[in-house]
Amino acid sequence: MRIGILGLGRIGAFHAETLSGLDAVDSLVVTDPFADAAKAAAERFGADVVDSPEALLAAGVDGIVVAAATDAHPALILAGVEAGVPVFCEKPVAKTMAEGVEVLKAVAGRDVPIQIGYNRRFDTGFVNARAAVRSGELGKLHTVRSTTLDPAPPPAAYIAASGGIFRDCSVHDFDIIRWVTGREVTEVYAVGGNRGADFIKEAGDADTTGAILTLDDGTIAVVSNSRHNGRGYDVRMEIHGFQDSIAVGLEDKLPLRSVEPGVTFPAGTPHDFFMDRFTDAYRAELTAFTEVVAGTRPSPCTIEDALEAGWIADACTLSLHEHRPVTIEEVRQA
Repeated sequence: MRIGILGLGRIGAFHAETLSGLDAVDSLVVTDPFADAAKAAAERFGADVVDSPEALLAAGVDGIVVAAATDAHPALILAGVEAGVPVFCEKPVAKTMAEGVEVLKAVAGRDVPIQIGYNRRFDTGFVNARAAVRSGELGKLHTVRSTTLDPAPPPAAYIAASGGIFRDCSVHDFDIIRWVTGREVTEVYAVGGNRGADFIKEAGDADTTGAILTLDDGTIAVVSNSRHNGRGYDVRMEIHGFQDSIAVGLEDKLPLRSVEPGVTFPAGTPHDFFMDRFTDAYRAELTAFTEVVAGTRPSPCTIEDALEAGWIADACTLSLHEHRPVTIEEVRQA
């Protein structure tokens, strides 16, 4: 099949590399406002270059991957749907939830599949955790802990346009908690602080946060995030049930150091970047998209899924600013 890529920044170029190595993909068509980025992708992956999204959609593509700036996501999703071309779009659907809801309304009733990029759904550890929960082998759940700690903050310009740490970073935890447990979040309470880069505080954001999520069956989920984790990129999940407890991310590249005597775990070089931690998951995610394009599977992460994670992020943002518990229905109806 022939896949188009819109946007060739860090993640777009990474997707181009991944797609070029998939057996199902015969050719790539790329476009980017920065001609040098498109030219580099063409030279590296043998891709065809066009000068606009319209030209890309007219180039005989079977599916498109949207990796452009967030502001462009709604228009590019809708352009793909109007052209009848399956769409993969990196999260979020749109910069604001109101815009995301408008996109959902605009594509309602259309049979063009749309997949939103939440890559943890394709990580083997999280896949196994979901299977363990769904099989009932853990028993009834009582506690979930989800962690995302970045080794260093992104640039100031990125922070200013990110929508805040809950929408940019924690939203991955929110999505994977829903996906693994099969439950919905009903209420949140969030706290945050600024212990590092001044530009994060100046942007009105926190660099370190904690959130307590109450799920609809009474399970408590604890989410911990930070922009500052000097040892590396740390993504983990613990799931505790009445019969058993399991963990995702307890492997030799875990960026955590034990001080127990005689303990050598973890013994590997710590993960230092999300692309390192989730290389295999990204490949599985885009492989899944080729199956969506081929019509052999439904979208594994819909716009509706992405918006549910977004509502949790909005509730946590409001909770942080107002120092109170916030229900999901409160922000959904706002």
